Amino acid sequence: MSQQKSKASLDVNDKIAQSEAFIIKHKMPLSIATVALIVIIGGFFAFKYLYLEPREEQAQTLLATGEQYFLTGDFKTAVEGDKKGFPGYAAIADNYSMTDAANVAKAYAGICFAKTNQVKKAISYLEAYDVQDDKTISPAALGALADCYATDNQVDKAIATFQKAADLADNISFSPGYLLSAGLLLEHQKKNDEALKIYQRIKANYPASYLSTPIQPQTGETVAPEIDKYIERVSK
Repeated sequence: MSQQKSKASLDVNDKIAQSEAFIIKHKMPLSIATVALIVIIGGFFAFKYLYLEPREEQAQTLLATGEQYFLTGDFKTAVEGDKKGFPGYAAIADNYSMTDAANVAKAYAGICFAKTNQVKKAISYLEAYDVQDDKTISPAALGALADCYATDNQVDKAIATFQKAADLADNISFSPGYLLSAGLLLEHQKKNDEALKIYQRIKANYPASYLSTPIQPQTGETVAPEIDKYIERVSK
């Protein structure tokens, strides 16, 4: 029994000795690795708090400044900037990379370029926009991109993007319009069966939308919803 204990003790001591030898042998590489890790972690937090966050705040302030132009329809100034210190949405998108504000600026810049008939520039910024899970800016950006694709004769892309915009918005205010645009493009391609599915989806999924509700003229007469004429047209 005592021999077994002695053997076990020797095994433990041998393992400890091996561990100590390993540490002594690799002490310098381990120290360097530890310091490197600390430097990387410290650098990340320094970058985030000393560089990225101040730039985010600055870019967000510039975005808010641009809204006065965007909301009043002055899309040229909104995207190109003014002489009062506002650089324009395009410059915000280009110069404040890695910030959330720069991503939003891409959407606004793309929409502004689309509104000023600069389709190629609009597509460039809207394609660069990282779509988020929201019901406002992202669907609007996708809708504008789809319009630009259609104008640029990229019809298949336009159809797919209109449907993506409708799915993301998923409300009676915007989705029916996006789907209707997709359906009309499908009709243009003579794909009436696919257009029919789109129109039927509008009627089934958005019954309270302006396309699906019966129209009531001043006479009080109730007529068929507008979407019915599209359904009838592609059903022939």
